[in-house]
Order: sequence, then structure tokens, then C-alpha cells
Amino acid sequence: MLKSLSISNYALIDKVNILFDSGLSVITGETGAGKSVLLGALSLILGQRSDTNVLLDKDQKCVVEGEFYIGNYGLIESFRENDVDYDEVTIIRRELLPSGKSRAFVNDTPVTLAFLKNISAHLIDVHSQHQNLLLDDSGFHMMVVDTLADNKALLADYKRQFDAYKALQKAIDVMITENDKQKADLDYMQFQFEQLNSAALKAGEQAELEQSLQQLSHAEEIKINLVEVVNHLGQEPAPIIDLLADSVNKLGRIANYLPDGEELIQRLESARIDLKDLAEDLEARSEDLDYNPEQIQQVQERLDLIYSLQQKHHVETVEELIGLKDELQQNIDKVNFFDDELNAKKEELQIMETQLDKACKTITKSRTKVFDVVKTNIEKQLQILGIPHANFVIQHNVSNHFTADGKDEIEFLFAGNKGGQPAPINKVASGGEISRVMLSIKSLLSASKGLPTIIFDEIDTGVSGEVADQMGGIMSQMGQSMQVISITHLPQIAVKGNHHFKVYKTDEAEKTISNIRKLSHEDRVVEVAKMLSGAILSDAAIENARSLLNN
Repeated sequence: MLKSLSISNYALIDKVNILFDSGLSVITGETGAGKSVLLGALSLILGQRSDTNVLLDKDQKCVVEGEFYIGNYGLIESFRENDVDYDEVTIIRRELLPSGKSRAFVNDTPVTLAFLKNISAHLIDVHSQHQNLLLDDSGFHMMVVDTLADNKALLADYKRQFDAYKALQKAIDVMITENDKQKADLDYMQFQFEQLNSAALKAGEQAELEQSLQQLSHAEEIKINLVEVVNHLGQEPAPIIDLLADSVNKLGRIANYLPDGEELIQRLESARIDLKDLAEDLEARSEDLDYNPEQIQQVQERLDLIYSLQQKHHVETVEELIGLKDELQQNIDKVNFFDDELNAKKEELQIMETQLDKACKTITKSRTKVFDVVKTNIEKQLQILGIPHANFVIQHNVSNHFTADGKDEIEFLFAGNKGGQPAPINKVASGGEISRVMLSIKSLLSASKGLPTIIFDEIDTGVSGEVADQMGGIMSQMGQSMQVISITHLPQIAVKGNHHFKVYKTDEAEKTISNIRKLSHEDRVVEVAKMLSGAILSDAAIENARSLLNN
């Protein structure tokens, strides 16, 4: 429910603050007084585009702020998903800067216009003449039926199944497309796989081969130096190992005279043993090492094969080549076993189709149950609104295909004259009839819970007299279950309001300003009298206005 609306520096409005209440509120005023300006300002907090042309003072920013009670609209999850603080009394603010930039805030948190549009759709339904085009929209027809059938939970469950079904369909299409491409490349993939497989690559072998090649290529140099080191350690006239053994003996003679004599002997003996082991190891290596051109050639050929494969496949390691081989194997297997995988997916899709079809039948049954209720209630309302022979028909077909709304195809047909052939409403109904049909539909919807505030922008265009009085009665009845705001030029509707606001203009020194105020009972008498008789008030007009308001 809209609790208040504040507007500053917008079009003809300098600054206004309007407090709204539940029930039916009517807004009246002379043509050009600024009634449409209110809707223009309101559209800003509903997420519509902004334009600096609406700035009254081009050097100041425009601010439009609305306070809403949103406790029964189920918006908590939407707020949570967008990191916006939720409050049952929520403030939406839109600022339009002189530079042309605009900013939107919900509970002082900056938000996108997309988020603003999403939540505002749950808060306010502005019904103007152009919205009558919805009567040409099959989606609107479906929404009316689903709202009255209370299909929200059924449709939410169906939508989850439908989305999963469409995702699986898409996955199957992608599988088939990829398989067609892989089939065309199968021979080449097989050739690449065989080439990599026959190479019998092993992780880490490249580094080992490169190190081995280095060693084999420098075998003579390595052997000469190893022999010299071995000679130094144990085979020259005064080998290091023998000198260390002699040193151990000499330390033994004086160990008793040193506080750490035994430790020194152990350290020296450990060094001797290590060097002796090292000498034996180096000697063994030197004996095993010989220059072998054939072995060098084998290692070089193996490395050349690896380098060639890496260059061909644009990779740098053996591990990447092995990964590529495995990937090729998987792709080849996909082609070879594609029919099995496809059949499994199709069986899964068939199960989904069966479940979807069952859900569609449940939704169809729920929808058809309310067809007679919709027809009867709308025809009854239209008769009250001066179309005694109204014939409202819900044309229903069941498609062979699944859609986001199920399989039903629903269209509203209308005939306004006795014996007339029902046809699409916008093709056979006059402007006044269209307004009355739409009001009847909105009235029927008003019994549903959680509907937004509805604003009727001169829906009474083209009607008068008793029909206008009945339209006002319907709006008043709607106001018992929801907040209704009606911008009207008819006194028959104005007197039905629980609250009455007047839009008026005042001329200041250099500009004309629009303002709005809530009328007291006596103010309403005067305003309604003016609507009945014009600017010159007569006693009869006053009494007539007072009578209408009292009734």
C-alpha cells in the first residue's frame, strides 16, 4: 500500500507531500492542473526512464520518494538476493540530477532500475488508457485466469520442471551438434590418438632424457675428472683417506689430554668413512661410464619425437601431451558410444515430458474450473455498467507443445450487442466498452490477496450518468479489499471516494506551480458542485453535491 508520496522540483511541482490511506482515494482538478504530473513523478520510483526536461528548476535536483507498506507482497527473497535491507515499511527514492544522471535507493541502499522495476510491479498497477491494450495480450488473459484460480504454487512447480526440461533439450541439441562435428573429425582424432599412444609417453621422462643426454654427450670429460678425484681420495702416493686414518691414530694418542678428545676422533673418523664411501661410489661410476654414440642417438631420437609432438600440439610438457591423449580417447569414446548416451538422455527427457504433461493437466483442470466464474462475474459487472447484452467468452485450446505457462491457449472474446458474434475485444468494442471490460476484470481480480495498489487514470473517459455512478460503486467496492486511487473528472465517481484530493495551480511571480491538498467534507461539497455545474456555483449545485456525498 502507498502510504505517502513526496515530490520536489518535478515539472509544475515545487514541493508536495501527500499522505494516502486505505480504501478508495479520488483525485480531481481542472484540466491542466497537474493530475498527470503526479503520475509522471510516480513513474520515476516505478523505474521508468528520466529526463531533465521535467526539472522545474534546472539547477536543482528532482527527488521523488514513496513510502510503501510491503508486508504482504512476498518480496523478502528478492530483497535478500539483491543485498537490500528489507522492511515492511519500505522507502523508495529516485533522484534526477541536473547533469541528467539519476540515482535510485530502496531503504537508503543504492539499487538498479531493473530491481526497482521488479519490486514496483508488485506495489502499484497504474491503469491508464494505453493499458487497455492488455486486452489484446494473451499473456494478460492467462494471468487473469491463473490469479483467480490461485495457481501460483502450481505454476511455480511447473516452471521448475519446465526449465529443467528445456535445459535438457538444449543439452541434447548441443550433444548432437558436437557429435556431428566429432564424427567429421573422427579419423583425424584417431590418427592423433594413435600417434600419441604409440609414443608411450611417461610423465617426467623428458627431464630424465635431457639429463641423460647431457651425461652421455660429456662421458669422456666426466670419466677423466672422476678418475682424478678417485686418485686424490685413495690411490695417489699420499691419498686423503690414508692421511685421515693417520690423523685419527694421532688424535687417539692425545685424546686423554683433551676435554673433547673422543668427540674429535669420532668426527674425524666419520669424515674418513664418508670420503671412503664417496671414493668407492665415484670409482664405480667411472667404470660404468663410457662414450656410447648409439645410446646417445637413441636418447636424442626419443627427445626429438617428444619435441616434435609438443610443437605439433602447441604444448610444452610431456604431461600435457598425455592429457591431450586422454582427452582424444574420451572424445573418440563419445563418438563410438554416442548412441547409448543419447538414448539415455532421451529416456530422461521422455520421463520429464510425462511429468510435465501431468502437471499441465492439473493446471488446465484448475483453470477451467474458474472459466464460468470469470464469465458470469464479468457479464454481471458489464450489465451493471450499461452493457445489458454483454457476452464474455473465454476461448480455450490445448496445444501439443509445452510453453512456460503450460499447454493452454486462452483468449478473451466479447460481444456487446444482443446476438453479436464474440470476437477479440479490441476488434469489436468501443473505447467506453473496453474501459468497462477492463474495470470489470480489475474488479474481479481485486478479491485476490496481495494485489498492488491500483491507480485508475481517467478510466471513466467516454462514460457518464448512471454508468459513471456504477463505475464509482465498483471502485469503492474494490477499495474494501485493496488500495484504489482514481484520477477522475466525473462527480459520480468523485463522491464515492473515502478520501478526496484536489490538484490545483497557482501563479507566482515568474512561474505557475501545481499543488495538491486533501479536502475536508465541506471542501468536497464545493469541489463536487463545481464538477456538476462549472465555476459559477448555484445553490442547487451545492445541494446536489451535498446529497451525492451524503448518499
